[in-house]
Amino acid sequence: MRKTFYLKILFILFSSQLFAQAPTNSFKTDKTLEKKLQMLVKDFQGVAGIYVKHLKKNTGVAIQADTIFPTASMIKVPITIGLFNKIEKGELDYHAILTYRDSLLYAGEDILGSFKDGEKIALSKVAMLMITTSDNTASLWCQAMATGTAINEWLAANGFENTRVNSRTAGREFYRKIYGWGQTTPREMAELLVKIRKGEVINPAASERIYRNMVRIYWDGEALSQIPPTIQVVSKQGAVNQSRSEVFLVNAPSGDYVVCVTTKNQKDESWTRNNEGYQLLRNVSKIVWEHYEPKFQWTAPAGIEKWY
Repeated sequence: MRKTFYLKILFILFSSQLFAQAPTNSFKTDKTLEKKLQMLVKDFQGVAGIYVKHLKKNTGVAIQADTIFPTASMIKVPITIGLFNKIEKGELDYHAILTYRDSLLYAGEDILGSFKDGEKIALSKVAMLMITTSDNTASLWCQAMATGTAINEWLAANGFENTRVNSRTAGREFYRKIYGWGQTTPREMAELLVKIRKGEVINPAASERIYRNMVRIYWDGEALSQIPPTIQVVSKQGAVNQSRSEVFLVNAPSGDYVVCVTTKNQKDESWTRNNEGYQLLRNVSKIVWEHYEPKFQWTAPAGIEKWY
């Protein structure tokens, strides 16, 4: 009898722990929106995942939302978190003046990469460049300071089972060959933005600083181009040959909503605005905005495309 009693107690405690740790990202499926988005991906030449959640209404859509996709530059969100975690622990100083070295250079068109060896720059500006312009030299420098291992440990400890830094991270070589720099799911990347929005990443102050940095995005020609410029949005984009992705959280009049669109194995590897993946990003963003904000009086002006 006593053994049965203790077993029941252990079961209750174990169950309570499970429920306490269970993700809070469930929602009621918005059937109307789901139908619209399913039509978009029906004939997509590749694999597409979409996660949409309206935070106030607790409704949304999940299409391959738990499938793992390459992050490309979206991995810079977890890198930012890892960097801020080190700062909060006192291991780095956000306002420290760093010395740039040529050995940090990453091939490509980067602002930081144009620096001369020995030039000075504040860590806060390196972090800004990583997010705002998606500067790869800045991002790899930040990753080196935060370390991929520590970033992945934070992700695991906070319930993100599939989002990981792969490149330049010990033990992740196998996954790097499949997914590249990083990997995630549409649900996890979107919910990462939700945690930042709610002040639940590291602490409220760190979350707010990260949020402010993510408002200042240079790459606004896809999903953001379908949202009125007077509406605040935090976002991060990612693109490699066979993958075009974007995660964004909109401070909309009806309430905040978050969207993550990811692709992989795209047949269209072009780098023009008409790339099928880029079109998907714009179309999803437009449909979701109009679905949640049908009375908002705004349309993109004619000819705006030449500015993107």
